[in-house]
Amino acid sequence: MKLSVLILGSGAREHALAWKISRSPQLGALFCAPGNPGTSSVATNVAVPADDAGEILAWIRGHPVDLVIVGPEAPLVKGVADALRAVSIPVFGPSAAAAALEGSKSFAKEVMASAGVPTASARVFTSMAEAESYVRQQRQVVVKADGLAAGKGVVVARDPGEGIAAVRSLAQLGAAAKRLVIEELLEGEEVSVIALCDGERFALLPPAQDHKRLRDGDAGPNTGGMGAYAPAPFLDADGLRRVGAQIIHPILEEMRRRGTPFRGALYAGLMLTNFGPKVLEFNCRLGDPEAQVLMMQLREDFLPLSMACARGELRPRELESESGTSICVVLASEGYPEAPKTGFPITGLEPRPENIEVFHAGTRLQGGQLVTSGGRVLSVCARRATLAEARTAVYSAIERIGFPGMHYRRDIGLRAEAKS
Repeated sequence: MKLSVLILGSGAREHALAWKISRSPQLGALFCAPGNPGTSSVATNVAVPADDAGEILAWIRGHPVDLVIVGPEAPLVKGVADALRAVSIPVFGPSAAAAALEGSKSFAKEVMASAGVPTASARVFTSMAEAESYVRQQRQVVVKADGLAAGKGVVVARDPGEGIAAVRSLAQLGAAAKRLVIEELLEGEEVSVIALCDGERFALLPPAQDHKRLRDGDAGPNTGGMGAYAPAPFLDADGLRRVGAQIIHPILEEMRRRGTPFRGALYAGLMLTNFGPKVLEFNCRLGDPEAQVLMMQLREDFLPLSMACARGELRPRELESESGTSICVVLASEGYPEAPKTGFPITGLEPRPENIEVFHAGTRLQGGQLVTSGGRVLSVCARRATLAEARTAVYSAIERIGFPGMHYRRDIGLRAEAKS
């Protein structure tokens, strides 16, 4: 039987998911709500907000679907998956209660403590004055807004002055920063491990490494992510299995014990310390830009995998990956992340060499012309036999693309290339 699938979201992650699922022999029809100009090349876009459960259900009544895949975190935290499951629609994505692992960093810390999962020591503050007093006494800390902040709610403070400034700047985020989580600063390589979960069982995707800072050399503010690659060489196959056994499995067991089983993509942001992997954060969905490289790297059909997770029927195993390495470089607008300038024409997207993909994020059509419409505009991705070859290919492809104010990091994967 051919399956009808609806993907919720409008970013490069959702374009990458649509691109991957469009290749499935099990696919009958594919829809994206609301989608973007890129998703329209592989799916039918639907003018429905991704976080409005009422509008989504109303559309589904006229267009029955077999599976809904929720891309971004906000609809999950708002309970869109719960509304769909209430009418017996299979969903790849956790309930609102399970999505609190991302929606509240203090909740995630409490779950990790109960599950015995290694993480940075932390304190939670509801008083900004008390938070400032605390950071004055610390040498270096990480200051985090407790709630969702679109990847911009984390500040690494290397001295007390930076810590105080971080507390005050995050306070401007409003509801997301009603509570602040202040952690010890962990040192090491940061790696993203994403598990496909069905509430009890899981299968691990290859480890990836995101580059969150705006500029080369990990300088500048945190962003939603400026690039990624997979597999990351800093975590080998044995290390990945240990992460599954010591981090993913205990979290799934703890969430199930609480009556809130996790179904969907559980993202563990890890620091590989001298004392082993420690969790920096959990996300309740595929990362962006990690999803882009993982969809290119995954050899298996993602549609039956996501359906098995939604139905609680996942078979735990080693997922099959393509050989070589996949890399993604994000092209951003001038002024990103604070105040991106948009509305500029984009050129040079065609033609593309083999195994080069461009996933849309902040784009729209204006009078038939593709223009910028957000901070992160495009994810340019390449897969090649080696990381060095992938880096050469992706930056060569970027040279053909342009829009006024375009900027990007030129060192994505460079540190890992030097290691290999």
